[in-house]
Amino acid sequence: MERVVEGIVERVSCHLEESGFSVFEIAEDGGNISLDCDTVTCVGVVPEINVGESVHIYGTEVVHPTYGPQIKIISMTKTEPKSERAIELYLASGAVKGIGKTLAKRIIKEFGVDTLKVIDSSPDELVRIKGISPKKAEQISLAYHEQADLRNALLFLAEYGISANYALRIYKKYKSRTLDVVRSNPYAIAEDVFGIGFKIADNIAEKVGISKSSPYRIKAAVRYVLNEAAANGDVYLPVELLTERTAALLALEPELIANELVDMHVKGSIWIDKSPEGQAVYLNYFYRAETYVAKKLIELSDTLKVKKNYDAKVSAIEARQGMDFASEQREAVIAAMQNGVLVITGGPGTGKTTVINAILALAEAEGKEVELAAPTGRAAKRMEEATGHSAQTIHRLLGIKFLDEDKLRQSFEKDEDNPIEADIIIIDESSMVDIMLMNSLLNAVADGTRLILVGDADQLPSVGAGNVLKDIIASDCIKVVRLTEIFRQARQSAIVTNAHKINKGEYPDLENKHSDFFMINRNSVESVTQLLVELVAQRLPKYLNCTAQKGIQVLTPMRKSPLGVAALNEVLQKALNPPHRNKNEHEHGSVVFREGDKVMQIKNDYELQWKVVSNGKIIDEGVGMYNGDEGIINYIDKEEKFIEVIFDDNKVVHYDFTQLDKLELSYAVTVHKSQGSEYKAVVMPLLGGPDMLMSRNLLYTGLTRAKELAVIVGLPVCVRKMVDNNKEVNRYTQLKQKLVAFNEL
Repeated sequence: MERVVEGIVERVSCHLEESGFSVFEIAEDGGNISLDCDTVTCVGVVPEINVGESVHIYGTEVVHPTYGPQIKIISMTKTEPKSERAIELYLASGAVKGIGKTLAKRIIKEFGVDTLKVIDSSPDELVRIKGISPKKAEQISLAYHEQADLRNALLFLAEYGISANYALRIYKKYKSRTLDVVRSNPYAIAEDVFGIGFKIADNIAEKVGISKSSPYRIKAAVRYVLNEAAANGDVYLPVELLTERTAALLALEPELIANELVDMHVKGSIWIDKSPEGQAVYLNYFYRAETYVAKKLIELSDTLKVKKNYDAKVSAIEARQGMDFASEQREAVIAAMQNGVLVITGGPGTGKTTVINAILALAEAEGKEVELAAPTGRAAKRMEEATGHSAQTIHRLLGIKFLDEDKLRQSFEKDEDNPIEADIIIIDESSMVDIMLMNSLLNAVADGTRLILVGDADQLPSVGAGNVLKDIIASDCIKVVRLTEIFRQARQSAIVTNAHKINKGEYPDLENKHSDFFMINRNSVESVTQLLVELVAQRLPKYLNCTAQKGIQVLTPMRKSPLGVAALNEVLQKALNPPHRNKNEHEHGSVVFREGDKVMQIKNDYELQWKVVSNGKIIDEGVGMYNGDEGIINYIDKEEKFIEVIFDDNKVVHYDFTQLDKLELSYAVTVHKSQGSEYKAVVMPLLGGPDMLMSRNLLYTGLTRAKELAVIVGLPVCVRKMVDNNKEVNRYTQLKQKLVAFNEL
């Protein structure tokens, strides 16, 4: 039930500055709340809260199972405290820097209800109080005015529907200029403050009376359209398409957009270049990144080519390891030592790991230092397990650092002035690397260091902008070794043979004559869902001698559909980990997290602390959890408000309840999210969906995540349509063309 509460803040139990999440109690001073208690507990996101402040809260009345009646805050406004008691509480809380409890009592005793007026307009009178010098009086007045500026800014921004969390970010950026910036050019906020998008800024602009055809509005919309395109993988947009999309977004004539594009190019916020479509419009940092990547790859490739013969050394490695390399593998190992940049690409079962191990052995024999890395934590862990050599994420290799106190803008410690110390750098799962990450990586590769990119070019492209691995291969400017031979052991796997069939445009064998690949026909959402639950909860754990939480993964093409991630996680959680009186749970948004749940980290967090505990003792600890890391919820502490997750590598992490946007249930995940991972068994529900998702490379990528068993549940016609659908969504990139251009110089 919705309620209004008005009163004075008596106690602040919790206020997390970064997120704004707060728990505080107010003593009512009017209002129509019906809760039967002396004080009212309020919970929600507010930018700042201090004891003694008068607040007006609109929220929902709830009864917490542990803490009892509460108000879940929808919106809150604050006014200055008015009574002597409220003013004293406010000053004693430390809200005004320089005033503590003792000094607050002295000031109130001297000035009473006029205290805040004195601090505001006559701070020199404060020197009458023992312990306050003229300098301290001035400092107290300045601190008070900053509080007033913040309060006024938050009240102003609240009128335009800006949440407390975002309002605080805006104020931190502009301080006393907040009101002037918002009134004159609210579109600046969209560019300067993380999380404030064009649509929020446009809503504010309309309310403050900014013209629909304002240059500020058009330029902000252009940046918005280009950023949206980048989120879909495009490094640039053709000028006609950009103009069309921007004009549609703003409901303006295309000519107005075209005029502003020229001005933006001159001022350097965008870059207009030639392209196969005519003119390409980039956000300037994407243009710089794509150009630098092409230039640096050609430079590394040209300067490190050698003719030294490695045949004898490779033969010695073969003898030592008791194997005969295929001709392609031998070529790849030798090419790694003869080229500044090398791409090794191949599908499952073609021996990519064998090649990496041989390169490591050869490098060790020559006394060369090698660094191994991959785009995700799980891919790095697989790389380490397969090679016995330390591996890490690319971000960790580069040394993440942050450019602001909110940790919203990141950079790297390693760069041209402080490069990675290695003779050879090997990057696995390179198809997942986008143009910006490749730019950062190459920026940290020293002249004289060899770079080896290993990956399957036929998998899904990177989530971020670009099509880096495919563009490098297509340019024909960088040495590429394609591994095509499927080795004998791999040929015995129907997963491997069917994956290669799919990749070549052939239909997989769906006759169920294999022990590791099955197609089970079902023709409705209900029957597919029912069978998924049966397979994951009962049949597959017995067949594979494993648990449903560890080793078995449902992969789906979509997030939102009856067979998408959200719907399947709800059903699978109910079947695999139902509510129980002995299991704590916590609701976060539309998701209920429960002890025993399978979860996944969905955002890189380089500051998140972890520890490894054995027999009650911490044997290792560090920071950093990565997108794709999976674990099990071990414990939910409702009093201390955190969730303890134990990840696959026995890392224990505590997530504050305000950090749960970094976690998702992971009984089912998208095929995109599974890239770089490998599972004992994969189950894929395939009943239909949009063409852009139901594609050959998505089917291929999902199938190749399975080590021992792959099961498709749905319609064979859907599988065949996916094989036939080889129309990859076109990405606007020019890395290939830039590589060719630099190579010809």
